[in-house]
Amino acid sequence: MSVFKIQERRLAFQRVRASALHCCVPLCTVSSRYNKEVSFHAFPVDGAVRAEWMQKIRRDDFNPTKNTRVCSRHFKQTDFSVTVGGLRRLKKGTVPVYFSWNGYERPAPRTSVWERRPRAESPAPESDSDSEMETEMAPDHDYCVVPQTGARANNLADENEALRRQITELQQQLEVLKLRHRFGIERLSASDEDVRFYTRFASYRSFMAFWRLIEPAVIHKMVRITSAKTASASVSTAHHPTTKLRPIDEFLLFLMYLSVGFPLRDLAERFSIHRSTASRIISTWTHFLYCLLGSQRLWIPPEIVRAHLPPEFAAFSDTQVVLDCTEIFCQTPSSLLLQSEVFSTYKSHTTFKAIIGMAPHGAVTFVSGLYAGSMSDREIFKLSGIIKLLKPGMAIMVDKGFVVDNLAPCKVYRPAFLSNKQQMSREDVRQTQSIARLRVHVERCIRRVKENKLFDKDIPLSVCGNIDELFSVACFLVNYQNGPLVKTWARQQ
Repeated sequence: MSVFKIQERRLAFQRVRASALHCCVPLCTVSSRYNKEVSFHAFPVDGAVRAEWMQKIRRDDFNPTKNTRVCSRHFKQTDFSVTVGGLRRLKKGTVPVYFSWNGYERPAPRTSVWERRPRAESPAPESDSDSEMETEMAPDHDYCVVPQTGARANNLADENEALRRQITELQQQLEVLKLRHRFGIERLSASDEDVRFYTRFASYRSFMAFWRLIEPAVIHKMVRITSAKTASASVSTAHHPTTKLRPIDEFLLFLMYLSVGFPLRDLAERFSIHRSTASRIISTWTHFLYCLLGSQRLWIPPEIVRAHLPPEFAAFSDTQVVLDCTEIFCQTPSSLLLQSEVFSTYKSHTTFKAIIGMAPHGAVTFVSGLYAGSMSDREIFKLSGIIKLLKPGMAIMVDKGFVVDNLAPCKVYRPAFLSNKQQMSREDVRQTQSIARLRVHVERCIRRVKENKLFDKDIPLSVCGNIDELFSVACFLVNYQNGPLVKTWARQQ
């Protein structure tokens, strides 16, 4: 074999690799073997653009890998940018557009290396009888083929119409999922049971009635607690720009924290906000409702109390308020001194203690602050400030722990003590039973307050600075969230 032929063969095959890149587009046979003019590009990482590529390519059951490529013949010339090193890169968001089924006619294929090399002409045939045999070579692309018409076009139109209907249905399903994912009062409006569970209000109607009462103050008077970076509060004149929740949804978040006891992480996930934002919303609404509802008169004048006095209180018609103490558990402090102050021997746990007063017809008319669990009922009665509200001619109904006869400026109805007597008199027994039957209603009123699941667990010491206002707000809301304690009292109110 001559040196010239060996050199030509070496030049023709020196760039042939064992493995070559191939275009994944159907009916496209372009390969990186023998071809230096065509570049090959991997599928984009962006999900949306990647989906458009797969839709354009039209391959069934196709799952591209990191080695799958599309050649440059399917892109526009303006879709490329050339690097400093001479490499062609696709611009961001580029999508292939040239395919056999859209009638694209690619440029004439580049001749192979073997055909481009100069070589000696082959000798002419000796006789005319040996005619040249013409063979039709199958093109590596069939872009020149005109798309089929007729039945095929009708099938494509039907497929497109079906895809449009499917897209419409998917969009409707997406809207429904967004509504379900977005937690707000509208999601609870169809179920009074859900409203009761999440807010303690009896129904959606009563919730909206209360909201209409406080909405003007929310818009014009609410003082919001902002982030710690600003270290200040700002007055809101409308929907505050620091949170994306509507005021009514913020109120719902606060009620869910109080009524169901959801942790901040759960509330943040439900309302799609940050935990610190949820904490600031709770602090803002606690202070706002404490000031707003606390500014309303709870104490009812004696004449109004008598006008709504239930028949069961006929024997104690001068009763102005029924008092009782209640306790909520708190986290045990590390300091032994603080432990001794808040430890309750009655509950055998560290607690906070408060007095709640109820009018005979069931409305909460007095709420004291929270005191240490070690304090007696008598001491809390003296510090709570209720003595200033009591006048001669009134009467209070209390439990045995309230030994306040010398403190109260009015009559005190309290179960009798046995003292040094071996047996109570008949009158003492009857009076004790009568008082017990009526005092049980204040226990039911306190139970309504403690239905808020926030008080079911030990109150962390980290929120002790806010727990006094939270407990008072829970007591204030009882008058708005519930109906009468006894159904027969409904006619009296």
